[in-house]
Amino acid sequence: MKSEYEFSSSEQGKFYHPDATFHYPIYLEPDVEDFVTKIADHKKIEVQALVNEWLRNNMKLIQSVE
Repeated sequence: MKSEYEFSSSEQGKFYHPDATFHYPIYLEPDVEDFVTKIADHKKIEVQALVNEWLRNNMKLIQSVE
């Protein structure tokens, strides 16, 4: 690590984008990933699409009992 850094020509906020969205990575346990992958392969869809479908169904179920 340098003892000093020169920032006189830097531009503050150069990479800031107010409309940017962050997608949270979700890490599945190996057994869950295997299970979901097998079902997604059988349905010929991506794992992400399957998980989103399941989560939306759970959201509807939860909202229906509230």
